[in-house]
Amino acid sequence: MPFRSRPDQPRDLLAQIEAEIRERIEEALDHVSLDVMVQRRRARGLPAPAPENPGDRQEFEAGVRTFLEHLTAELSRDLGAEARQRVDQAVARAGRDPSARLVAAQVAMARTLPDYWQRFEAVRVAYAAGQVTSSRDGRGLLGRLLGR
Repeated sequence: MPFRSRPDQPRDLLAQIEAEIRERIEEALDHVSLDVMVQRRRARGLPAPAPENPGDRQEFEAGVRTFLEHLTAELSRDLGAEARQRVDQAVARAGRDPSARLVAAQVAMARTLPDYWQRFEAVRVAYAAGQVTSSRDGRGLLGRLLGR
């Protein structure tokens, strides 16, 4: 009997596990980006992001990508040779799309590192704090340099 509960799920168990991990990672990435956007806007006294606003959607997607790049760099530092090889193989199978390659790296790390989610959470907390703190004064780099 197949293990699928939805018609679009893969038939074999390993593919299903990988799909579930990918889905959980993508949901977590979305949550991080949205949380950072909301916190930044609160700190500046701005309204919450709106899903129908194209600019907000663009900011959200850029936030996902930025955090994903940061997360990959942070978690890759501690990989041993065998784990790095698994990640490299997964990335190679993901094709040319940079975002797909980054997500594939995260899926491979989640399957390889026994404490992946604890590491994810530690990186998320530090990243979110840095993003919100850096946006609190609202001036940007040029404003800070000019003392405005």
